[in-house]
Amino acid sequence: MTPKLSWRKTSRRLHLYLGLSVGVLLTIISLSGSVLVYYPQIDSLLNPIDHTTADTKSPNWDKAYSTLRKNFPTKLGPWRLENTGMNSIVPARYYNPIETKELGFAPLMVWLSSNSDEVIRKDYWGEYLVTWMYNLHFSLLTGTTGTLVVGYIGVASLVLLISGFFAWLPKSGQWLKSLKFKSRRSKIGLLYDWHKLIGLSFCVPLLVLTVTGVMLAIPKQTNPILTTLISDISSPLRTKIQPSKQPNILLSQAILIAQKALPGARLAWVEIPSNLNAIYRFRYQTRNDPSYRFPHSYIEVNALTGKLETVFNIDKQSTASKIKNWIHPLHNGSIGGNILKVIWILSGFGSAALFFIGVYRWLVRTNRI
Repeated sequence: MTPKLSWRKTSRRLHLYLGLSVGVLLTIISLSGSVLVYYPQIDSLLNPIDHTTADTKSPNWDKAYSTLRKNFPTKLGPWRLENTGMNSIVPARYYNPIETKELGFAPLMVWLSSNSDEVIRKDYWGEYLVTWMYNLHFSLLTGTTGTLVVGYIGVASLVLLISGFFAWLPKSGQWLKSLKFKSRRSKIGLLYDWHKLIGLSFCVPLLVLTVTGVMLAIPKQTNPILTTLISDISSPLRTKIQPSKQPNILLSQAILIAQKALPGARLAWVEIPSNLNAIYRFRYQTRNDPSYRFPHSYIEVNALTGKLETVFNIDKQSTASKIKNWIHPLHNGSIGGNILKVIWILSGFGSAALFFIGVYRWLVRTNRI
């Protein structure tokens, strides 16, 4: 008669099998994520640009628009320009360049000088280190399919973390004892203590990173859960206006119109009209929006008439929409400043340490080394 497994033994086996099966990919995801916590700063260090002007208060948006059209006359689709708020260069993106159409997501990345009249750097997403690392983290360098794989690895990682906790869970009255290094002579016992204490130290950060990572990687699968539990998720509309002539409204004028519609908000991104749509689209960070680089309020201005077409203020949207807005800044640590970023970096390395220690202990225990 087969002996009945206890829940503790079941948890240990599940933890072991999941660690051995998804551990390598999870380690790659964790280590690359640690690097990406400071990826804009790392990119600036690797690609220094001496074209800053300290007294520049804000970009010259009209000149930036003109410079992009002049230097890239065949790029007729919409450009997106970032307002970094650093009185420096102006990054811009062209999302669908024909040169990289077979790669899926590989926009043309352009950097304009601080006075917006010169292209000082250009590259394609994925062809320089930090964006290659981003693709590795988010899709394992395999595009859309890889993103799905990463999402489901995240689901497996949740089970891995939870099963590890239950495998360790001490009996009543033994909690303090179970948190200490024990006097052991065996390598297996010492490795267990290290694995246990590292796992307990980072279990909460790793749970937060895993849950938010899953929600970012597979939103189609996770949004229905949020909708069922909380409320519907609101999404901004996209207005379509067929261009009949060149825009009459300057970009700087459109920005003034948009700012009046959302006073006190910070302009984060500018999308200029394309050959298919005569719309200025602006992305703003409101006071209650936790995301600095990619906030969630949108304003559209008609480039032909200056009419305010749509205003999507995230502060007035559903609870589920506001929850989703916390996912990205929580996942990359930007919401908590340098303290949270350092914790996130250490958590990524801690995850990798758990894998290597766990595998080494398994090899020793099974006499494979």
